[in-house]
Amino acid sequence: MNKLVAIIGPTGIGKSRLALHLAQILNAEIVSADSRKVYRYMDIGTAKPGNRELSLIPHHIINILNPDESFSLAQYKEMAGKAVDDIWQRQKLPLLVGGSGQYVWSVLEGWGIPGVPPSPDFRRSLEERAARGEGEELYRELERRSPTAASRIDRHNIRRVIRALEISQDSKSIPEWKPSKKPSFSSLIIGLTVERDELYRRIDKRVDRMVEQGLIEEVKTLVSRGYRLDLPAMSGIGYRQIGEYLEGKTTKEAAIQQIKFESHRFVRQQYNWFRLKDDRIEWFDIQCDSVQAITNCADRFISRAGD
Repeated sequence: MNKLVAIIGPTGIGKSRLALHLAQILNAEIVSADSRKVYRYMDIGTAKPGNRELSLIPHHIINILNPDESFSLAQYKEMAGKAVDDIWQRQKLPLLVGGSGQYVWSVLEGWGIPGVPPSPDFRRSLEERAARGEGEELYRELERRSPTAASRIDRHNIRRVIRALEISQDSKSIPEWKPSKKPSFSSLIIGLTVERDELYRRIDKRVDRMVEQGLIEEVKTLVSRGYRLDLPAMSGIGYRQIGEYLEGKTTKEAAIQQIKFESHRFVRQQYNWFRLKDDRIEWFDIQCDSVQAITNCADRFISRAGD
């Protein structure tokens, strides 16, 4: 049976660094499960791998869209499936890496995703409402239509909220996405975690580093390319706050602090998808467990016959 290793966990925990290490040891390629790394020109704020990393190990589903293009979960699952199959055909190991829970579990659990086509007029009307500051109202509307879906979607991720409402309009309610069929592969899910205060400290340092590396200039460049600040892709943490600073709605210091606050909140949302009590996940504390211990775990999984 084909095998796949997933590396999951909250933002800022070190998933990409670990994946790069394992990929070089295990003859693997990386399949991104990150909803923001799909966009071109959005590099610093998404902590996208640099040219050196991309040249070392092939990465899939990164830099595939312009910021004004739409992207659905169904599209992601199809692309991920093709990438994984291609990696297997070349006798390599796929590493599914990211913190977007829907992306990760859609692959690992073989979700049957509602094939609801985009509704341009409906979507445009919701985007206009969001641009008028009605994002919270849209989320409450989703809560009324499907509390389960709302509980698993970041209320500040306007793109996801709009897509969920789009699906609910077509199908009356958003179903619990169940496996369409049992995946035809065995998987090892490596989860990275750390005590929450330490994680917040690391995130705050990373935000400061992003600003030093040119996050503000990156947002300015995106705007100069014609990408509006009200685009769903630009609603991501970091871009939204810096956009408000550039529009004069807040100060630079307040924007940076808000990025840190929203990143902390996003971590709590991610742990709704990746639960520490989930016995499918092999959890490793990055302060207590060594990279070698994680490597050994992956080696044992790959060497095990009959899965």
